[in-house]
Parts: sequence; structure tokens; C-alpha cells
Amino acid sequence: MFNKNDLEQLNLLGISAQKAEQQIRGVRNGFPYLRIEKAAEIGDGIVVFSEQEKQRNIEVWHDYLASDKGKVLKFVPASGAASRMFKDLFAFLDGKNQTVDNEFIEKFFNEIKQFAFYDELDEFCKQIKQKSVEQLIENKEYKAVLEILLDTGLNYGNLPKGLLLFHQYKDGARTPFLEHFVEGVLYAKNAKNIVNLHFTVSSEHKNLFVNHLNKNRDNYQKRYGVVFNTGFSEQKKNTDTVALNIDNEPFREYNGSLVFRPGGHGALIENLNDLDADVVFVKNIDNVVSDRLKELTVEYKKLIAGVLVNLQQQTFSYLKEMENPEISEAKLQIITKFCQTRLNNFNPNIANLNRSELISYLKTKLNRPVRVCGMVKNEGEPGGGPYLVYNADGTISPQILESSQINVKEDSQKKMMDNATHFNPVDLVCGLKNYRGEKFYLPDFVDENTCFVSSKSKNGKELKALELPGLWNGAMSNWNTIFVEVPIESFNPVKNVNDLLREQHQ
Repeated sequence: MFNKNDLEQLNLLGISAQKAEQQIRGVRNGFPYLRIEKAAEIGDGIVVFSEQEKQRNIEVWHDYLASDKGKVLKFVPASGAASRMFKDLFAFLDGKNQTVDNEFIEKFFNEIKQFAFYDELDEFCKQIKQKSVEQLIENKEYKAVLEILLDTGLNYGNLPKGLLLFHQYKDGARTPFLEHFVEGVLYAKNAKNIVNLHFTVSSEHKNLFVNHLNKNRDNYQKRYGVVFNTGFSEQKKNTDTVALNIDNEPFREYNGSLVFRPGGHGALIENLNDLDADVVFVKNIDNVVSDRLKELTVEYKKLIAGVLVNLQQQTFSYLKEMENPEISEAKLQIITKFCQTRLNNFNPNIANLNRSELISYLKTKLNRPVRVCGMVKNEGEPGGGPYLVYNADGTISPQILESSQINVKEDSQKKMMDNATHFNPVDLVCGLKNYRGEKFYLPDFVDENTCFVSSKSKNGKELKALELPGLWNGAMSNWNTIFVEVPIESFNPVKNVNDLLREQHQ
């Protein structure tokens, strides 16, 4: 299938020919939809805590931080480009109309002073056009303002989302990158006043992030009385996937070389696996709020972390007890019930297992990474979210699914998705070590059958791209998963620039 030049190219990327051939077969053959039992809902896959229970779990988290028993870290995927945020602005800039011609653009210019980047934009306009933003708008030079915002001045159309100015404060504006530092102080600071953070970034933007960190770190450390231990990593090239053309043959450049594409955020399971940490918070770069609204976010971050610690303590205790070959039948039944009720792991055939099979099954299900995932109520946007799903071994467990993993052509599956009560805001806390304090090897817990194929283009030609199992989807399929309801107010992503005009970002 591959010629000599292909093999050399694969070798440079660190991808074996066998792996590339497996990817090609996957694209050609497709991947099966998952078999879904039901959408998770409150009382059936999703937990809601009373105020008293919530406070108990928060205290568990406070005690864990104070004890300094394990390393706590915030993991933030931050490689996303900001260009999609400005899709509507780019469309207006590239269009023929010179006047405001739609509601989105009108709102942007009418409320432009509310953006945290306004002051910097105004300075660039004065430097480049010798006019203020106000003067340019009065003269209906709208495109001049956008050119300075997106390209010649602030260059926001080419920056990563994490380095845009999101929120304005009395002492200056703050990027989402810096908002994650402040969040870290509020729920991930250890007993030695250290906050550990890790950002995954693209290679082209890494120096920009490092410079932004160096410019602000001393000031923020002094302000909050902490030390920020900050790391960066890039998506590994050996997680790229080979692209195919519409005839299902390897897509090639004009010079005959193979075309590879990034494998999606699922590739970041490798970055997560490289970290030495006990408890890891995972949250997207753009899901941040201004300081006056952080209290609710922090409260529920502590809640899900406390739930994780409680689950780990109980799980570790049961695993140690099962090392005793004389463990009682009564205790095995208690552990079985824990698997079913607390971890939502169901085995329809468990009654048919003999003693040794039951112990082996329970050890397998308990001795694996664990995550507690915040879920918010679905307010009319059906799609990816929490489901109870059949696994390859016939068991049923909670999974986060994207809409692409659900067979919407099947009426029952589409109805299940349309009526789902909750969706996934990417609000996770993860336990990455086993009951002996050893790191799990996270790639062992990926479901490789949860890849999917997306349509892209290159050089004006259509191509098929293989997306790896998503970081919080198939890459964590074989983890223990708990869903906890969190308030919709804790979910505040910025998908387009006008989202920054919402109350949560003012």
C-alpha cells in the first residue's frame, strides 16, 4: 500500500505503517454507532445533591487540598484558533456591502465599547488611521475597524482564543488564559500555595502563550500569594491521521507525499497521560466568567472534586479488600451493589458469574481511571451529552456521546437524543492513579471503535479525515464515570464575538 517515500514520511512522524493501514481500513469501512440504553437523567445516571450533601463533599475537597496527599492540576485544551469566533465579521469584511446589513454586525458596532478589547482597538485605530473607533464608525468606515481588529492591529483573526481580551476590570483587561489562573487559585491551590496548570497549545502559538505568561506571572503571583507552576504541550505528530480522497485512497500532495491531519482533541489523551498528577480538572479555554460571577463556578468545581475523592477512597478500599482471597460473599455483594448504584456499571449477566469470575469482573471495573462530569440542563439544544451505553463486554455504563456517535436515522435513537434532558459542558475532574498510587496508562482505556470520519478539503479537493475518539468521549470510554448536575450558569462558552456582550462576560 505504501511506497518507499511513504514509509520514510511515516517514520519521520513516528507513525507505523501498520497503524496507518488500520486508519485507512477504518475510514473505508466506517465505524459502528454505539448501542444506547437510554439518555441519562436525574435519578437514572445523573446525580443531584442536596445542599447538605453538597457542603459535605466540598469539605472533603478542602480536606484533600489541606492534606496535600496528591498533586492537583488544571488541564486546559487551549489550541483552538479564534478565527471561528469572528466568522460573521469576516463575512461582512469580505462582502460587497459597505454599510451594516444584518443584526449581528449592527449589535457588534452598537455595543463595541462594551468589549474588553475596545481600548486597545481604539489605540490601534488612532495609530493606523489617525482616527478613533468612534470617528471611523461615524464615517461608516466599518471595514477599516474590522481590518484593524482582525488583522493589521490586534490581529485577533490569527490569534488563539485563549489570548484575546475577554473581561474588563478596573486594573485592566484579562484574557481567558489568565482567568484560568484565577480559577486555579480558588479551587486548586494546594497546602503549599502552589497552583499547577497545564495548557495544550498549537506549535505556532506556543511562544505567544509563553510570552503572555512571562509578562503577567509575577504580578498575579504577588496579587494572589501563590506560585503558578505552568506547563505547555502540543498535540503529538504521531497522533495525526492519514487522509483519504473520495475514492478511499490515500490523499496526496502534488509532489506525491501523503496528507496527514490532526486527529482532533481525542489526541490530547496522550498529553494528559504524560502528566504526573493525581487529580486533574479539565475545562475548555473559553468557558470562563468575570470575577463577580466566579463563586458559583468555584462552588461546583469543589463539589465534583469532593465527589471524586469520596469515590476514590471507597473504590481503593474495596480493591484492597479484594486482595484477600478469603473475602466474604456478603462483602462481594456490597461491592457489586456499589458498582451498580454509585458507579452506574451494570452487568446484565452478573448473576451467572461464579465467585472467581465475579471477583475478576469487579477488579476490572473498579481498577481504572475515574471522572466526575458536571452536566447542565438542556435548554433546547439537542446533541452530545450523557447517556447510558452498552460496552463491548455487554455491560452498561455512563458515557458522554457526541451527536455524530448516535444513529439519528433510527427513530428511537433520534427521539432519545431530541428528548435528552442534559448536555455536556466539558466540566470534568479526573482521577489518574490507582489504589497503589501508580499512574494508569490512559491509552489502554480508549475505545478505538469510537473514531468517526469527517469531510474536509485541501487544494480544492474533498478529503476524508479520521477523527480520533474524543478526549471526553471515546478516549475515556473505559473510565468509571459519574454525572452530576451543575447549574447552567456555570457554563459560559464564547462561540462568537458577540457572546462577550452577555452579562456573564461583562
